[in-house]
Amino acid sequence: MEFLSNIFSFSVILVLGSAILDIIANILLAKSNGFKNKILGIIALLCVAIAFWFLSIAVKELDLSVAYALWGCFGILGTSLSGWILLGQRMHKTAFLGIALLMCGIVLLRI
Repeated sequence: MEFLSNIFSFSVILVLGSAILDIIANILLAKSNGFKNKILGIIALLCVAIAFWFLSIAVKELDLSVAYALWGCFGILGTSLSGWILLGQRMHKTAFLGIALLMCGIVLLRI
């Protein structure tokens, strides 16, 4: 049970929430068409601001290097998969290997 509580601490949940907001911001930026749709661009900026606020709370408990690495990995994974699924962007076969390696890295970082 100690292992699960270590992985799913409140700070890790904050980092995950921060990464989700970052992913949403990235999708909105793509949909804003270079800020031609200002509303989507502004919402994206608000998402990024809240994401950094969540991250700043998380680093009170987590080391910055761990929090930032988790945030970056979750953000890369989510943005890559969202671009592929939601925006129809192509992903090469090797990209899926990279995603698998990132997931292994996240698990190893938190053990």
